[in-house]
Amino acid sequence: MSTPARREHRGLFPELFDWLDWPPVIRSQQQPIRFEDYVKEGRYVVRAELPGIDPEKDVEITLRNGVLTLHAERREELKEQHRTEFRYGSFTRSIALPAGADEQDVKAVYDKGILEVSVKLPEEKHEARRIQVETQQ
Repeated sequence: MSTPARREHRGLFPELFDWLDWPPVIRSQQQPIRFEDYVKEGRYVVRAELPGIDPEKDVEITLRNGVLTLHAERREELKEQHRTEFRYGSFTRSIALPAGADEQDVKAVYDKGILEVSVKLPEEKHEARRIQVETQQ
């Protein structure tokens, strides 16, 4: 039998931590982009969360010296707001590519708030080689 979840009483200002980001986040001009990466069908794939971004105007992808850099910007619409939890401004993330990645074979697709960038990896060679064992007499 499970115990029902308890709501912890936080004193005089129970909603205070709900108003603040927790854990604390240092606000800066450049904010990180959350991403995941994996290898699929011989390609290194990076998927980045960029909801509400126009990929044709507000996304820049660069590749230099084995480092993939994603840069995006979300502009705040000027309107009278009561409250917003959206993040506006510049978002940048640099990711080192695996050794041997083909910087000439890069594809980028944006769909439903997710930017997916893939880079071709070199084919793995699984050739076995027999090693002679020497004996000492």
